[in-house]
Amino acid sequence: MKLGSSSNDSDKVGFLDEKTRAIFGRSYAAAPDKLVEQLKKDEAIAEADTLLLTAPNQLGMDYNVHVIESILKHVAPAMGWHN
Repeated sequence: MKLGSSSNDSDKVGFLDEKTRAIFGRSYAAAPDKLVEQLKKDEAIAEADTLLLTAPNQLGMDYNVHVIESILKHVAPAMGWHN
């Protein structure tokens, strides 16, 4: 299972609203076990208090459900993430 692919390896600065600046880091897309390996090496993710995850809506609802379920089931627990 692969959750997509991307070659976006650089950070981008953007705004969530008029007053809230955000750093949009590199994109990660891989099988859950590889994704966990990559995420654990990213210092910014380790230091972040909030992460924004996006799913590619052009691939449809079923695929997005699959991606989000995979993150919740495999990636989040391995990263120690909880709500």
